[in-house]
Amino acid sequence: MGTPDHVSPEALRDEQRRLRRVRFVVDFTAGVLMQSGLTRAEGEALVAAARERILELFPGREETYEILYARRFARLLDSCTVARRGAAMGRVLRFDRP
Repeated sequence: MGTPDHVSPEALRDEQRRLRRVRFVVDFTAGVLMQSGLTRAEGEALVAAARERILELFPGREETYEILYARRFARLLDSCTVARRGAAMGRVLRFDRP
């Protein structure tokens, strides 16, 4: 989300502040998806909220969002969400000592 050479220092600081917020939103969303065991619907709602917030910070940048974040979120949704609440996420096998 580059900036031209004639941008004021105040405008540059504002863009840097918004970029920090985007990084926070993306990192927070990814962390929640990876650690919370959300259902697919819950994960999709979280991603939709993240997308909305990112586009509030950078209006009109839908294509940039798709390029930078959509695939990452899709992979996390596929690998980290469960089909439904209470669905088995895996089976733990006992390790018996000899």
